[in-house]
Amino acid sequence: MKRFVAVERALRTAAPHRLLDAVRRVLDEQYEVVTVELFMADYGLTVLQPVSVLPHTLEPVSIHSSPAGRAFGAQDPFIEGLSDGLVCVHLPVTVRGDRLGVLSVTLPGGEHARSRLSELTEIAEVLGHEVVVAERDTDLYLQARRKDRLTLAAEIQWQLLPGRSCACPEYEVGAQLEPAYAIFGDNFDWSQTADRLILYVSNGMGEGMEASLLTNLAVNALRNARRAGIALADQAALADQAVYAHYRGSCYLSVLMFDFDLTSGQVRVVDAGSPQVLRLRNGTVERVTFETQLPLGMFEESDYVAQDFQVEPGDRLVFVSDGVYAAASPRGESYGDAALNRAIKSTRLLPAAEVPRAVLRELTGHRGQSEPTDDALVVCLDWRGRGL
Repeated sequence: MKRFVAVERALRTAAPHRLLDAVRRVLDEQYEVVTVELFMADYGLTVLQPVSVLPHTLEPVSIHSSPAGRAFGAQDPFIEGLSDGLVCVHLPVTVRGDRLGVLSVTLPGGEHARSRLSELTEIAEVLGHEVVVAERDTDLYLQARRKDRLTLAAEIQWQLLPGRSCACPEYEVGAQLEPAYAIFGDNFDWSQTADRLILYVSNGMGEGMEASLLTNLAVNALRNARRAGIALADQAALADQAVYAHYRGSCYLSVLMFDFDLTSGQVRVVDAGSPQVLRLRNGTVERVTFETQLPLGMFEESDYVAQDFQVEPGDRLVFVSDGVYAAASPRGESYGDAALNRAIKSTRLLPAAEVPRAVLRELTGHRGQSEPTDDALVVCLDWRGRGL
């Protein structure tokens, strides 16, 4: 316990850009480690990027085919045997279900490693929390996530997001945007209170910066209304007014809005445009349809009505933007419902955080080598609910 407290104190008192230096020093003193490295998942979820001062001295490692990637995917520590009696323990760095990266610690194997595994796992979790706080004051960890340079539109979109995944007793949610380094109009947002989860999936019209700025305006208008305690349909109406006031109907945003009661599973829904939702229940996939209403900002002072929906424990909801279901193959065939159903069934055993990445990989296979003509968004929600 004294060792763990020493690490925690060192992390909490370190400068934001010196977290890795602090954890290296105290792990060397308290746990007799040989090396400590921190890797951050890149925006495309393809590699784990080393956290270091530019130029990087370590190479990225694959998320799909490396010991560190195995720990990241399974969200469990993975012990890699090395020479000279050493092992490398790869530890997930995760904050409330949001998968940030991996902490890799080399130390003597055998009982020495086994006796410290539990504490090292907790240290990786504490480090994750400190990284999230430190990102307010340093670019180091955001820079480390970049395998390539982000477009300005993508920079705006990623900064707007709440995270890529979240895990709570009542639900797990995961999301991913593609092309990760050039996304512009698609977006998602969520927020939980003691009793409710609110989830938005949106798709702004246009391309590049114009689409990104439109989405930024609409999402912040929705957040502003939500944080004022306004009901779901009125959130849509106020955001609609904000978008129309700026664009006068020349640009608008499609959004699917869900307000979940965490205890009963009752949901209020506003369907204002093109994002769609499919439900996996008892092995069967079906599209869930609602009365479609006007996108936000298309006309002045549109009225919105919330509809009722019910989720049951064990349900999986998969939300997709039109860049997914309308994606064309080299022969011009749309991805469509049949392919989406197959993708959802084939990923049914994966955790929610892994599903969007897996579905988007299948989408890439459908498109072939062609560059995407539209950005694509997949959000997966696994509902467990709360006992009455």
